[in-house]
Amino acid sequence: MARLLLDTTVLIDALRGRPAADRLRSARRRGDESWTCAVSVEELWRGVLPREQPALRRLLRGLRCAPLGISEGEQAGTWRRDFASRGTTLHQADCLIAAAAVGVGSTLVTGNPKDFPMRGLDVEHWPVGV
Repeated sequence: MARLLLDTTVLIDALRGRPAADRLRSARRRGDESWTCAVSVEELWRGVLPREQPALRRLLRGLRCAPLGISEGEQAGTWRRDFASRGTTLHQADCLIAAAAVGVGSTLVTGNPKDFPMRGLDVEHWPVGV
């Protein structure tokens, strides 16, 4: 059994019935745990279409929510500072999502692996929108 923390890109793809929906169903059949975090939940609700709201509620009910506490904030801030010192800007939301994944010992599943170059983070690419 694997733990998978699904980022916003993958969740949008699943919500709209694209390829991530089938991959998520397969992961559940294998017994994998599916996770998200409050950052992705906020991003989803910010962009959800009114007709998609019931489906979004159903999707989120089937996920565990990784906590974002002091240790995750410390990790996210450290990544942003360290990458900035090398001239690379990372987004706060991406760092918090990544820290949530590390915090629960999960693989981060994303459609945008280039947004998650952090060392110590296990990233799995699920192409989205195809």
